[in-house]
Amino acid sequence: MNKVTMDNLSDIDPITAKSKRVFDVVLTLIGLALTIPLFPLIAIAIKLDSPGPVFFRQMRIGRSTPELSLIFHMVKFRTMRTDAESKTGATWATDGDPRITRVGRFLRKTRLDEIPQFFNVLVGDMSLIGPRPERPGFYQKLETAIPYFAERTYGVTPGITGLAQVNQGYDTCIADVRSKVGFDHSYALALTSLKTWFKMDCYIMFKTVWVMLTGRGQ
Repeated sequence: MNKVTMDNLSDIDPITAKSKRVFDVVLTLIGLALTIPLFPLIAIAIKLDSPGPVFFRQMRIGRSTPELSLIFHMVKFRTMRTDAESKTGATWATDGDPRITRVGRFLRKTRLDEIPQFFNVLVGDMSLIGPRPERPGFYQKLETAIPYFAERTYGVTPGITGLAQVNQGYDTCIADVRSKVGFDHSYALALTSLKTWFKMDCYIMFKTVWVMLTGRGQ
């Protein structure tokens, strides 16, 4: 899989694309200003709860074309033990997953584990809103098992949150991913005009805040 720059991958409506990028940068800076005070508190809680680093970096597949895909490292607060996949390799999380730490469970429910991804948004690897970026270890299997899976990120930058994320929790199996693909394609259709994109993003932002406040994350 070839590594490319974002400049090679711009096939959505140009006005919508530029507006979405401005929307991302402005709201991300506001989000960082509001959440930066939480960083040391979360870092201390993670350190006290389990040994290991505060942050977790994981390779993900980003925005794509039929020929090329962007590879980047997504940053999160660590929610699992450091040896979580040392024996099994890449696996999905499950309900009551013993690999998830006590603090990690709270961070996942409130989606606070995702806030370091604001830095991914600022450098352009991610958007605030879009399809969830998948891990390379799962990608080929998902592309084979799910029709039109790869097309969900054609010209669309993956997001911290999205239409699929606010309607479902974290993926635990292929069936979960399959049900999300329809949401991802619906979101891509909303990017065809400035009006539909703005209405969709406002709706997703509202739903995301609701999930965080009610602890409905998984």
